[in-house]
Amino acid sequence: MAADSALLLSLVEEFVSGLQDSKAKDTATGVKDGQFTVLQLVEALGLSLMSSQPHTRARGVQLLSEVLHECYGNLTEAEVEVLIAFYENRLKDHYVITPPVLQGLRALTKCTVLPPGSAVSMLRSLFQDVHVQSLMLAERSCVYNMLINLMETREAELKGLGTDFVFGFVQSMDGERDPRNLLLAFQIAKNIIHRGYDLGKFAEELFEVTSCYFPIDFNPPANDPHGITKEELIEELRAVLTGTPKFAEFLLPLIIEKLDSDVQSAKHDSLQTLVRFLIELPLIVSLQVFQTSSEKIESAGLTALTALTSCLSRSVLNSDSEDSLSTFLDMVLEDCKHHLSELDLKLVWPSAKLLQAACSASNRASYIITAAVMPSLIEQYSSRTQCSHRRTLLEVVLRFIQSVKTSQASESVFSAFRESLCSMVFSALTETNTSLQITATSMLTSLAQRPGLLLDSDIELALDHLTRLLLTEDDDGVSLAVVKCAGALAELHPAVFITKLIPRLKTEEASEQHSHHAVRQRCLSALAAVSTQPSVVWESTPVLLEVLGSAHKGSICFSVEEVVLACRSLQRIAERVQDTEETGRCFHEIIIPRLLSLALQAALQGEPQSLNGIHLHPSSFTPSLKYHSIILITTSRAVSLFLDGDVSFLPDNSFPSQIQLLKQQGDSWSQSQMVCLLIGCVCSLPRSVEVPQIDQLLSQLEEMSCTCSHPLSYTSAAKCFAGLVNKRSEGDSLHSLIQSMMKKVCKELHSTSSPVRTQAFTLLIWVGKALLLRYHPLSTVLTDKLFSLLDDADLGPMAADSFSMLMSDSADVLNRGCHADVRIMYRQRFFSENSAKLVQGFNAAPQEKKPNYLKALSNIVNKLPKQVQVTELPALLSLLLEALSCPDQGVQLSTLSCLEPVLIDPPPALIQQLEALVSRLLALISSPTMTVRIASLHCIHALSRFPEHEILPFRARVLRALARPLDDKKRLVRSEAVQARAEWFLLGSPGGR
Repeated sequence: MAADSALLLSLVEEFVSGLQDSKAKDTATGVKDGQFTVLQLVEALGLSLMSSQPHTRARGVQLLSEVLHECYGNLTEAEVEVLIAFYENRLKDHYVITPPVLQGLRALTKCTVLPPGSAVSMLRSLFQDVHVQSLMLAERSCVYNMLINLMETREAELKGLGTDFVFGFVQSMDGERDPRNLLLAFQIAKNIIHRGYDLGKFAEELFEVTSCYFPIDFNPPANDPHGITKEELIEELRAVLTGTPKFAEFLLPLIIEKLDSDVQSAKHDSLQTLVRFLIELPLIVSLQVFQTSSEKIESAGLTALTALTSCLSRSVLNSDSEDSLSTFLDMVLEDCKHHLSELDLKLVWPSAKLLQAACSASNRASYIITAAVMPSLIEQYSSRTQCSHRRTLLEVVLRFIQSVKTSQASESVFSAFRESLCSMVFSALTETNTSLQITATSMLTSLAQRPGLLLDSDIELALDHLTRLLLTEDDDGVSLAVVKCAGALAELHPAVFITKLIPRLKTEEASEQHSHHAVRQRCLSALAAVSTQPSVVWESTPVLLEVLGSAHKGSICFSVEEVVLACRSLQRIAERVQDTEETGRCFHEIIIPRLLSLALQAALQGEPQSLNGIHLHPSSFTPSLKYHSIILITTSRAVSLFLDGDVSFLPDNSFPSQIQLLKQQGDSWSQSQMVCLLIGCVCSLPRSVEVPQIDQLLSQLEEMSCTCSHPLSYTSAAKCFAGLVNKRSEGDSLHSLIQSMMKKVCKELHSTSSPVRTQAFTLLIWVGKALLLRYHPLSTVLTDKLFSLLDDADLGPMAADSFSMLMSDSADVLNRGCHADVRIMYRQRFFSENSAKLVQGFNAAPQEKKPNYLKALSNIVNKLPKQVQVTELPALLSLLLEALSCPDQGVQLSTLSCLEPVLIDPPPALIQQLEALVSRLLALISSPTMTVRIASLHCIHALSRFPEHEILPFRARVLRALARPLDDKKRLVRSEAVQARAEWFLLGSPGGR
């Protein structure tokens, strides 16, 4: 033992003092052979390690480190613990000692018997006491290798450091320039990212410290012994930059910046990195779609996936390049496809949506994805027996079909699965489950819209199924789906519907076997749905007309609802059918004459109820406005019928020779109400089409509107008169017509005992609207007359109500759909010209007449655009506050709706009136009308957003008043009261605004 001790001391002396580096190897051999232990070596180094000379201490530490480098595998845990404590302490020593200390620590990191916590202890000492970038190349490499060793063996401990580890690494790497060390540093950064270390707030710092080397600009020497290549550095750095979605917001701007470079290699590297980034994105997008509960985030994620797939689909392929699209879609399929077999789990729909989003991007993408998923879906449908599973599979397949655009030659995409898809649909249509049937009709529609997926035999079989469901299925949802599907198929395959469906529906309509009328109503709806092609219209409309004729004759018992539905079906056909000359002839030569004939027969027989279905929307029975010759014929016939009683063009012509439809026959008004049909014939024409005998027609309409006692008759006559006046060309004849009409109307209005004051007033309103819409100069005369009637004892309330009609759109006349002359912003112009008159009239009116002015003002302001209300209301604030006190609940409600947008950004004038406003609003929360209570609570809620110092004095008063609606019998009122009271309660409190 003495000899071994002497040998050890000799070796130490020769290494430390004699500077013989070879003695380190001899010492290591002695330790391996068991001549002496590491602890004995430390004891022998005692004088050297405690020397006052830094270089002597450095030589002693160097000897120990070199021996550990050879013998680390023989150390015990206790020895390692002592050595780690020694080396950590030496890191605080002179800087010349740091290199051998790092070598020793590196050797210790290779030990398999590292004590728990020692890895964290070493790294804390390293990051705290060593400035890595001030070290030489070999020492920096030593530090990186230490980190790599510890990440391999003590990963859990390092993750326990949290973001401190990432921060320490960033500091250690910052400024590294040597390619050999950069390769090691990139490996560490990649491990940090891919192994789930916590980046925390240092994600940007880690990106910055690595991205500063992008793109790699390194050309190794010709005879580089280290073998570091540019490609290795590029791949390692690319793996770091594209390794985590947290780098996305920093990476994309960097790539865009580098793409502007003039260096070709920089552009190439940037594009390759972008491709790698895009390929990694499916995992990121899938994660967002799988985990989110927000529809907006899901939609944005799916849109992003579609855009990425579309972008990759446009990449140019050559023989030696990788197919980026296939690689990208393989990742999407790998992540999502297996979920399509887990129908009871919630991930089936997110997975399907992701695949469908990618499928919709391009034709190539649709081929790849459908080839991968469709066989599995079809096989599952055949093997599953539960209706819920089959419906889910059918919906998934349906969305795949819908996701592929028809412009992408989708018949080729699904042609391989055509027979299986048809089998799925027809199988589902025979099921009894309504949800499955509804989904099947949607899928049938989608298949029909893709060319080549349904053969003629498939269409006929589909029509058989649809007909069976239409006639036998009572579920409303199934019926609507079947009708919708039939309409879509008829547009594409009209011939088969003409030969098979329409005759069957005609038979059902003529049958009296049904004890209820639901089947007939479904048949009527189906006839309207399938009639989108002119050839179908020629066959379907006679069936509908036959229903009306049979109902009139009483040969078959049709309910009033069925008659109305038949008329509405004709209206729907007129609105949806292709506007061709063939369609125009059908309507103008067959349908309109037949309808007029039926209506006239009912009127002559004194059956006014028979007109209920026909006069709903007469303007819809005049399609084909492009073909003026057809229109003129119908218009001339209609005018001759109403003026001259000419019935020669009507079918079933068995009418008396003397018919006067524009005159009321005694107390009977069954014929005079026919004028409502004249509106559709003459008031829906383009302004370029001249109405025949218009002067005589206007004269008769004016006479009828002022003399007839039947409300529908004189109102329809006034509407028709106004519709013609609106389109009449400017000139002396129009001026004279209006002057003559005004003279007659004023005469009746001025006579309080006149029996036709209401009729004259109705004519005044409609003509005033007709002139107002076209900015005619005489419109002011008529509207001034309306203002003066606000003081009338009998007509005052009606005049106030009439301003609502004056400012509103009319459904059947005087609208742009009827080609009326409607100028832009006529409401704003009327308001600006007449608001002052209204205020003056209110101030001058007696107290009992003031409510009429308030109601008129409310009706006018309520129809103005919100932007205009906000700018104009401050000037009318005093009147609006008065309107809140008006007993008319309609005035209250419209005034509250006017005030609400102004309260969002209150003008100074409103804040000055807070006392009056709060008092009136609090009074309205006890209104007997629920809508008024809710609107007033809305406004009180909006008041809580006023400047706090202005509304704080009202807080206690408002809170007391809001206690009552908290117990309101209506839930909507209680809900609004809770929200309003909560906002007012928080005013002035620490948790408030």
